[in-house]
Amino acid sequence: MQFPESGTYIPALMTAAKTGLSAPKVPAEIDFPHRHLLGIQDLSPDEITYLLDLSDSYAEHNRARGGKLDIMRDKTLINLFFEDSTRTRTSFELAGMRLGADVINIAVANSSIKKGETIIDTAMTLNAMHADALAVRHSNAGAVKLLSEKVNCAVINGGDGSHEHPTQALLDALAIRRRKGHLQGLLVALCGDIAHSRVARSNIYLLQTMGARVRVIAPPTLIPPAMERLGVEVFHDMRAGLEDCDIVMMLRLQRERMEGSFVPSVHEYFKFYGLDYDKLQHAKPDALIMHPGPMNRGVEIDSDVADDLDRSLIREQVEMGVAVRMACLDVLTRDRPDTTP
Repeated sequence: MQFPESGTYIPALMTAAKTGLSAPKVPAEIDFPHRHLLGIQDLSPDEITYLLDLSDSYAEHNRARGGKLDIMRDKTLINLFFEDSTRTRTSFELAGMRLGADVINIAVANSSIKKGETIIDTAMTLNAMHADALAVRHSNAGAVKLLSEKVNCAVINGGDGSHEHPTQALLDALAIRRRKGHLQGLLVALCGDIAHSRVARSNIYLLQTMGARVRVIAPPTLIPPAMERLGVEVFHDMRAGLEDCDIVMMLRLQRERMEGSFVPSVHEYFKFYGLDYDKLQHAKPDALIMHPGPMNRGVEIDSDVADDLDRSLIREQVEMGVAVRMACLDVLTRDRPDTTP
């Protein structure tokens, strides 16, 4: 997909020419009033489209081996992950580096935070470092928002408890759009641990905002009460729920957030809710398979299905994660007048 050149786009893009690199083509700039990216619910359809378009340009730039840009030259990104992460933290790190930023990863397990420092004290420490952007993951819903209210830089929610994971929803949408060409009118099934999944919530908000239909499929113990109020269709039978779906997104069991028994056994769970070719045949013949990772093969998805190169978008999801986080860092660290949170 090609985007028009924007003569009003930030001058930093033009500095790529100094090193002989070509800047990525970008969509026409819109007013993006948000200081932080804390959730999908705060974004309008136009703002989501803009972020996806900009992410698309960065995806093409990365595939072309365009090299490091100067978008965030002389700026600093701090990754502050209170929960373990591989994909999200690494992709934020790569995104910052590819934009030319200085990137610092704070090892929470060895920090003052682990020794009992409050999140307010942490904010004061971070302010003293004069960072430009902060990517945060925390086990408690709302903790990232609280931190954003106490720091002077842009904050991106890398996942807070069971609340939201906005950049994951954006990268999922980008992977779908690049393969299907659109989001409007698609029927998407989210299958698995809906009750504990921040990925599910952010995807529900984004997909419905962009005109897709959403189904959730899980045993009753893994569906939150009054789920229908979010406008989704609820199924407890996997085969019925997958009927005519365009996209099948599997979600792992969030055992670290479970207190008590939610499924009889892993074997029993896979039998009824694990994705294999027998269940997948109830979806459309060209239905695409997704998983935000990490995957539990043989629990929520069969290995043959996960590795199906024609139908699986799992590798593309990882690739699009870097592009989406580049776009979010770009937009949120631009020099501009004070804006509303």
